[in-house]
Amino acid sequence: MILPLYISRRYLFSKKSTHAINIISGISMVGVAVATMALVVTLSVFNGFHDLVASFFTTFDPQIKVTPVTGKDAPADDPVLTRIKALPQVEVATEVVEDMALAMYEGRQAMVNIMGVEDNFDSLTHIREILVGDGTYELHAADISYGIPGIRLAETLGTGFTYRNPIRIFAPRREGQLSMTDVEDGFVEDELYSPGVLFNVKQAKYDKGHILTNIAFARRLFDRQGMITSLELRLKPGSDFDAVKAEMKNIAGGKYYVRDRYEQQEDTFKIMKIEKLIAYVFLTFILIVACFNIIGSLSMLMIEKKNDVVTLRNLGASDKLITRIFLFEGRLITVIGSVAGIALGLLLCWLQQTYGIVGLGRSSGSFVVDAYPVSVHPDDIIVIFITVIAVGFVSVWYPVRYFAKRLL
Repeated sequence: MILPLYISRRYLFSKKSTHAINIISGISMVGVAVATMALVVTLSVFNGFHDLVASFFTTFDPQIKVTPVTGKDAPADDPVLTRIKALPQVEVATEVVEDMALAMYEGRQAMVNIMGVEDNFDSLTHIREILVGDGTYELHAADISYGIPGIRLAETLGTGFTYRNPIRIFAPRREGQLSMTDVEDGFVEDELYSPGVLFNVKQAKYDKGHILTNIAFARRLFDRQGMITSLELRLKPGSDFDAVKAEMKNIAGGKYYVRDRYEQQEDTFKIMKIEKLIAYVFLTFILIVACFNIIGSLSMLMIEKKNDVVTLRNLGASDKLITRIFLFEGRLITVIGSVAGIALGLLLCWLQQTYGIVGLGRSSGSFVVDAYPVSVHPDDIIVIFITVIAVGFVSVWYPVRYFAKRLL
């Protein structure tokens, strides 16, 4: 093992009689390094967007959300939910009633998601951090119900940050039949007043279609007294999240779903994972093409070193040992190229994180961030290194053995 590695290292760095061999070997190494660097940078950019989107959702979504498996709602006093809320690791538990309704304001209308929550919702999430306007976070005062719309919904309805007149909310009655002679009787109507603030999650899913209000208003509007559509939870700091979630699932059985933040936005993150996987596959194909340069440089090296091979055979070297010399030559090019590529990729990621070198174009000021976000994940670096080594080793194995039989 040591002798073939030593000789292959000498062949790699020594000056050849044909200068083109040195150039092709260098190009092979650079090709592997560039392909590796592209993998590191591209996957890190996907991670950056993933983490950026996740940070938006965490300001509004709870750590854990419990929803019924069948139907839209469940009794708030269900013993299963009571057991989950009573777990010692649970710090905040909020009952939620959520459903679709029609919102109307001064001739404009929009279908909205009315989300009624308890007063401790600001302790459950970071809602206060995403409020805009001159008012304060309030859901009700005496008999007045306040509604906090998303910022894009406010644009649609034309309310501004503070709407002077109340927003009229209409929801179909759950019982009875709709009479065409008196259509309005088939709907429950109520009003929401402005606390002087809007929320801005920076995600259209919420900003364009949600109104946050108190749970009493939502129960009255949707005729869900004593019911909830979900139970939202936050754990105490230092809790073993996975263990607590598993315990909750065990308590819930097949009656309730227990979802974390990523599972609550499963569709969004699944699409991002698929995009990242596709990028990885395409860049791996580019890496495979780059490895063909290694085959060319090795074949030329084997032609040049025919006399050395004869000398080694006279000294007692077997064909297997001679073949391993050139295999190690290709593997050295792969390893050096992969290490250099990873180092260069990490350097570029650090520069982008620190200085934001690559912006989002002319309209960068209209985005949440002005430059491409980057996040380096150690497991990605390990996968990239293993991929490059595997592709490089496999790509040189058969050609070296084939040329060894023909040329040596």
